[in-house]
Amino acid sequence: MSLKKKVLVAGASGYLGRYVVREFKERGYFVRALVREPDKLKAVGPNGEPAVYDMIDEIVIGDVTNHESVAGICNGMDIVFSSLGLTAPHPKLTSYDVDYLGNKRILDQAISEHVSRFIYVSLFNQDKMPGIPSIKAHELFAAELKQSGLSWAVMRPNGYFSDMGRFFSMAKSGHIFMIGEGEKKINPVHGADLAKVCVDAVEGECREIPVGGPDLFTFRETMEMAFDACGKKPWITSLPFWLAEGGLAVTGIFNRNLSDLFSFAIEALKFDHVAPAYGTRHLKEFFAELAAKVH
Repeated sequence: MSLKKKVLVAGASGYLGRYVVREFKERGYFVRALVREPDKLKAVGPNGEPAVYDMIDEIVIGDVTNHESVAGICNGMDIVFSSLGLTAPHPKLTSYDVDYLGNKRILDQAISEHVSRFIYVSLFNQDKMPGIPSIKAHELFAAELKQSGLSWAVMRPNGYFSDMGRFFSMAKSGHIFMIGEGEKKINPVHGADLAKVCVDAVEGECREIPVGGPDLFTFRETMEMAFDACGKKPWITSLPFWLAEGGLAVTGIFNRNLSDLFSFAIEALKFDHVAPAYGTRHLKEFFAELAAKVH
């Protein structure tokens, strides 16, 4: 690259965001990172994602739910990458506030700055779960992006290794409650492998890119593998969907945001998530790395 291209990475402290920062840096880009808590970038993440603080050329501390704090965020940028989204229940904010409105604040500025490409991370199988609030918010934004006049790519990963890391945490405690029989299949992708596909997406036509990893498992197999990595005998209790959905309705009365996130987890277990395979990193090795950190 003769002239150093500049990229804004929104969601830079997240699981995927850190790998994307590293991938852009390794390919010679100038990286501006938008984060709320820059100190998070200084330590290795809970799922082994890299500490990238020292790789970043410019850190902007801002909150996409506050318009003033992200003013000028796209100034001078060639590319915008966003994996920004609400990943845990928040007492005041919803997926609509962050995944849709927050990303839209970035997009509006990207349009006025005439960035050459906007890469957005949504999710796979969105058409099978249209009623889930977080998916609605992601897809509202994806639709805005497609109509923006900018060159775009929408990434559709089917599940991160960090999502599987939650099974590992439960296995470590000795017991997993599983909704359904766990017979549906998934080929989740490692953050580093997904980051390569995301950065490759800077080039080419406007398109949606579904992404999975190299190995296919049932949900039950991923849980058994997590127990195996912990050196524990699998103890998995299967709960019927009707029971989980009943619990969800009760949760919704007291905590709408928690209920919205749970609704995705329940719905996602009802069908296969098999996406085109990319990458070389394997879930078994990822679980072994998590286990090594524990011992």
